[in-house]
Amino acid sequence: MNVPAVTLPASGRPAADAHSAILDRQRARESSARTYARSFPIVPARAHGMTIEGTDGRRYLDCLSGAGTLALGHNHPVVREAVQRTLDSGAPMHVLDLATPEKDDFTNALFETLPKAFAERARVHFCGPAGTDAVEAALKLMQTATGRRGVLAFTGAYHGMTSGALATTGSVAVKEPVPGGGAAGGEVTRLPYPYAYRCPFGVGGERGAELAATYTERLLDDPSGGVVRPAAMILEVVQGEGGAVPAPDTWLREMRRVTRERDIPLVVDEVQTGVGRTGAYWAIEHSGVVPDAMVMSKAIGGGLPLAVIVYDQDYDGWLPGAHTGTFRGNTLAMATGAATLRYVTREGLAERAATVGARMSGRLAGLRSQLPLIGDVRGRGLMIGVEIVDPQGPLDACGSRPAAPGLAARVQEGCLKRGLILELGGRFGSTVRLLPPLVITDEEAESVLERLTEAIAEASGLSESERAAGRAA
Repeated sequence: MNVPAVTLPASGRPAADAHSAILDRQRARESSARTYARSFPIVPARAHGMTIEGTDGRRYLDCLSGAGTLALGHNHPVVREAVQRTLDSGAPMHVLDLATPEKDDFTNALFETLPKAFAERARVHFCGPAGTDAVEAALKLMQTATGRRGVLAFTGAYHGMTSGALATTGSVAVKEPVPGGGAAGGEVTRLPYPYAYRCPFGVGGERGAELAATYTERLLDDPSGGVVRPAAMILEVVQGEGGAVPAPDTWLREMRRVTRERDIPLVVDEVQTGVGRTGAYWAIEHSGVVPDAMVMSKAIGGGLPLAVIVYDQDYDGWLPGAHTGTFRGNTLAMATGAATLRYVTREGLAERAATVGARMSGRLAGLRSQLPLIGDVRGRGLMIGVEIVDPQGPLDACGSRPAAPGLAARVQEGCLKRGLILELGGRFGSTVRLLPPLVITDEEAESVLERLTEAIAEASGLSESERAAGRAA
């Protein structure tokens, strides 16, 4: 890779000192809202595929992938070639929303990936280059089209940090400090999301999903239920920040039926689940549901900032300038995005994600008996969650142990010590989340499992000999 060497201070201090100095300046200068930098006190200098090298010379396997942005990992040749080709062509880098060959090619590549029934009636709108702005656009679009204000959203949801997106997000911790908890131009009604391990109805499994669907339908039909017919329902097929919680396909089909029968547009947030991550190109395809709108960002830009909404033409009632953004004409992102979208299709990476993800999830689930810190293993494809629990805590109505955020943090620290980067999420931050690139090799998958298993065993208080026995088993 042609990555510039790290320049050390004139004093000639060793790399470790330069590394510490950069971190010290970051802590002194950046806001208190910084997040990943707190969990990972590293200074990446070079990266390729799944490997990051810090300025201190340490190497790490990156199982975070830019929160799912890097479908092809770091500096993939296809992405680098697209960047170089676009730069060499003299294409304008910034054109607002004007048409360019690169934009036309990206749109073609995107529409080629969509479910046929959806693509045939689709319109696309380019947003500011972040998923949260695409959520804002989708909500505004449906409010404009329907003349209604309210939104249906779910427990455990994460849709972004801007006003409307924050209002539909479930996390109390990020909403509480903001007066009003954000605003979506109307009322947000919170509905139960099926979560088998911590079922909101205390029953779990298929029955829990059935109750969630029944509750939603009856609430909407109850003349004294307090819910005015809303502008939209927004949901994630797999809740990412919510702890890699997958929705049952039957429940998704019920949500489509419920919304269609009541003329409520269904918006599916595919910001983190899209582009092969869950084992289908778009996560909604697992259920066969055709939504009214899809929100897309992260991986669609091939690692560069890009966000769009794609929606049914019947809702295209905006006036010119109804939703704008200075950086919605990111030519480089469109070039790298088109290259990434086609590469995922050509190389069968969605199918690869399904295969490798099932193998990794199966191996982790098999460790529950010997590592009781593992309460639940769930997800879809290469979007995996391992919920860490207190093995001595009381069982709840579903037979689940209490969340153990302190132990989860120890697991994360143990992984970093072993050269593995992964994030925490879910309730109380107690779910270890795995989001490796879709190009992860079998050897890298084995290494991820080995390092994670050792970190969980260490957090469990097992001795080295006990951990070695577990590895042998």
